[in-house]
Amino acid sequence: MMTKVDEIAPDIYRLSTLVPDIGPTGFTFNQFLVVDDEPLLFHTGHRSMFAAITTAIETVLPVDRLRWITFGHVESDECGSMNDFLTAAPMAQVAHGAMGCMVSLNEMADRAPRVLGDGEVLVTGSKRFRHLDTPHVPHNWESRVLFEETTGTLFAGDLFTHFGDGPAVTDSDIVEAAVIAEDMMGASSLSATTPATITRLAGLAPTTMALMHGSSYTGDCGAALTALATDYSRRIAAIH
Repeated sequence: MMTKVDEIAPDIYRLSTLVPDIGPTGFTFNQFLVVDDEPLLFHTGHRSMFAAITTAIETVLPVDRLRWITFGHVESDECGSMNDFLTAAPMAQVAHGAMGCMVSLNEMADRAPRVLGDGEVLVTGSKRFRHLDTPHVPHNWESRVLFEETTGTLFAGDLFTHFGDGPAVTDSDIVEAAVIAEDMMGASSLSATTPATITRLAGLAPTTMALMHGSSYTGDCGAALTALATDYSRRIAAIH
């Protein structure tokens, strides 16, 4: 298992592992390492990928320098190695929203997590991570995203999930590929609040979106998010 490392924005590195036998063209599992005074990792990956991901991190900085362990929601591909990283990085702490901590992480994490309120900013040095609650978007009650304000990078988690092993970052359309993947997997929660939650993210006007599965995106992220919200509105209307 090999994990590739690419810088997708200033001091933000995408760590990507392809699993070729998922879907028609393979499926990537991506983590994002942010180099700063207090280095931050968004997504830990599966426990089975811990060794490969750690090796990739070590090409950028010593893993024991990690200060913050973060992820979108509580799922094995997002936080399966959480406690392994807490062991490898003695100063690290999980940071998540209040719902995630109350429901799961206060019990699951080997060290008490830091609870972030909706809209709260975590400062890691030169970078500012705004925590935004996105319950049930794209799934799970405790779902959230992080928006790094100085680079305009939205750590969007499972939004825009798509198949294949494309480039680390692209400016090509990602909406169509995400629609196809959703048609195949049906992974998203479809609720009345889904489109509005995604539209709220569009209002941030990010310039880069760091995606959990597939290529990251640079370009008119607001337009892409608006188009994704429109597709979810179509899906919800079709139910009724």
